[in-house]
Amino acid sequence: MEDIERDWDKPIAEAGIAAKASVIVRVGLLDLSAGTGSFRVREMMHRIAYPLGVHVRADVNLTDIEAACTDGKDRITEVIDLPTTGVNTERIWLLEHFADWFSVNLGEESMYHVQPEVSQGLMQHLDAKDASQVSAELSKRLREEEREERRQGQGGAGDGRDLPGQDAVLDALEDASRHTDPGDPRAHQLHVHETDWSQSAMTQSLAARTAAEHESEATDRDETAASAPAGRRQARTGRTKLADRKPPKEYAEHFDHIGSEPKPKGQPGITVRQAHQRLDMIEHRKPLYSPAFAGLASAIACASFVFLLGGGPYDMVGAFVGAGLGHWLRRRLFAHHLNQFFVTFVCVAVAALACTGMLRLIGLFDPIALNHDTAYIGAMLFVIPGFPLITSGLDMAKIDFPSGIQRLTYFFCIVLMATLAGWMVASIVHLNPTGFEPLGLNPWVNGSLRFVFAFLGVWGFSIMFNSPQRMCLVAATIGAITDTLRLEIVDMGVPAEAGAFIGALLAGLLATAWRSSVRRGWLAPHFGYPRICLTVPSIVIMVPGLYMYQAMFHLGSFDTQSALDWAFRAFMVIICLPIGLAMARVITDKSWRYDI
Repeated sequence: MEDIERDWDKPIAEAGIAAKASVIVRVGLLDLSAGTGSFRVREMMHRIAYPLGVHVRADVNLTDIEAACTDGKDRITEVIDLPTTGVNTERIWLLEHFADWFSVNLGEESMYHVQPEVSQGLMQHLDAKDASQVSAELSKRLREEEREERRQGQGGAGDGRDLPGQDAVLDALEDASRHTDPGDPRAHQLHVHETDWSQSAMTQSLAARTAAEHESEATDRDETAASAPAGRRQARTGRTKLADRKPPKEYAEHFDHIGSEPKPKGQPGITVRQAHQRLDMIEHRKPLYSPAFAGLASAIACASFVFLLGGGPYDMVGAFVGAGLGHWLRRRLFAHHLNQFFVTFVCVAVAALACTGMLRLIGLFDPIALNHDTAYIGAMLFVIPGFPLITSGLDMAKIDFPSGIQRLTYFFCIVLMATLAGWMVASIVHLNPTGFEPLGLNPWVNGSLRFVFAFLGVWGFSIMFNSPQRMCLVAATIGAITDTLRLEIVDMGVPAEAGAFIGALLAGLLATAWRSSVRRGWLAPHFGYPRICLTVPSIVIMVPGLYMYQAMFHLGSFDTQSALDWAFRAFMVIICLPIGLAMARVITDKSWRYDI
């Protein structure tokens, strides 16, 4: 700690190994706390370590990281533990922007986003309530600037210094600050040194552009008018050209060229304090949605889930009430840092009782509602730990068995507590979940309703994962396509396990296509979401929650044959989901295709 304090206001590239490791490991810890898999945590830590000339060897588990960092001269090992685990897709997304901001300010290329100006601006407004809106404003301004430059390039008149969009990023930052409510910030205000923005790489490129224009104007105004658009384009890309090189294949070369090359004159980079300040802002951001709104999203998601399982209107109403109340209570209890397994048991029991009570109330007016004994299972589906399930399979696909087994064990523990609570409620109120009655809908109507409710279900689960609204809508679109296709081909006779595999594979391919479209410029840069934030919500709705609850119910009734039948059905679908996603990564990603 004394070493870190000594280097607190020193440029991080010149700091000691302790200060560098503190940023590297903290980024990994925040990514791990957001629910992502160990392979992504390692990748993120390496992205932060590379421009610092540091090599990282990290063991990542469900709630802890042991990382050994060396810069070729010194070595330090840090061990950090999390008190619990959870999911926060907004944090995963913001850390991607942080990594690009960090790399670009240290003279390296951006590795994730095509236009790092968005990341630069977003890191200046982490106190905004809606970071997604900030990135959208930045992206819009950048597109306006590019269109203006193309128009000027065709017209070839004027020096363009006073045109709107010339300083697009700075204008967008000013506009984005209007979205911030100082009276209700998402976290503490970001206190930045004056040199942080005024001497950043982006501002220097803008200043260099202005200086070049003034010099040209003094010599020849006509020549300036003809060359101004090209000067602006060169200024905007000047930062990424500081490091046209690609990461070397050998670490020895990596240390040699980073340790020997001096930093560009006048580019101080960022200090240790500034890096940690932004990580503080990312860590302390409040959830995007209140417990009440999250409960509403959970109610919509579980009611949609019930329809996709074959339930009718009464089943959906019961699940809506039970899931909404259960998730609202879960959010309130988690705010007091209560044990996850205890909270899961209590909230599932409350959800099942609320669902049953709602159907009993409806039964006073329509006795048919009293026969819907399976609806309470749909009310409990909000506790399905989809992220640990999917990331466990992806970790094991990367031969990281310790992390994968831990995550899979955590998944089964949560499911065990939830199904146990559901079985106890069913035993107390004498429920007999025999399944849903066929609705008898026209195939075209049924397919259309499946698409709509799959969209709403994935949207609801994305809200529960704290995704920004734009990310929710993208994931919901992918989920609507893939889950509707899965259900339709299963109706045609395809086994449920094969349908789950095909649905997960298609979700992975669509998410990759979305990312590629952003990188190629076909979509706006602020839509560049991490694939895991799109794929996991879109296939969580495919997790066979009904099978697992049926297995526990029959086990509690000592009907072991039926219990094993339902359990193995669930097991086969469960293992096919991460395999489908992993296969999509193998097809589209060379780092997954080859063992190197």
